[in-house]
Amino acid sequence: MNAIGLVVVIIGIIVMFYFFWPMIKGAPWVPTGMKKVRKMLALADLKPDEVLYDLGCGDGRFIVKAARKFGAKAVGIEINLFLYLWCQLIITILGLRRRVKIIYGNFFKHNLSEADVVICYLLPETNDRLEHKLIRELKPTARVISNSFVFNKLPIVSVDIDKGIYVYYARMENLL
Repeated sequence: MNAIGLVVVIIGIIVMFYFFWPMIKGAPWVPTGMKKVRKMLALADLKPDEVLYDLGCGDGRFIVKAARKFGAKAVGIEINLFLYLWCQLIITILGLRRRVKIIYGNFFKHNLSEADVVICYLLPETNDRLEHKLIRELKPTARVISNSFVFNKLPIVSVDIDKGIYVYYARMENLL
């Protein structure tokens, strides 16, 4: 194999890793439209200085909007190295370092107990795996906002069927 062929193979492996690694660990990156971002954050009833976690934060649109529009503290967790670096660049350019933090890694390995709101746009299988962690780690008043896919064991608060937005509490005792 010549040098050009080797470079092509290496680039192919990197590209496949880039696209498929996040899918194996949670979900592929599919950006949410800004209109839906605003709607999801409004349904979350996010208040100033509350802590929002975006699990698989992608390009950071939820965490940036949460910090800028709602005055929230925001934490994004991203497993895709390129998107993690992109988020770091964006929050630096926007001067949001005091309100926004990006964590590189797998959200299953991070404690979510400080979250008041958790945003996720994950696959159904990932939601099923994540549900037990949310119940175990989140405070009862924490809200979970899911884009498109449901959680089966979390108590549902509201639904926007047309937009595919589901709002939950972390535990049942908040509904009593």
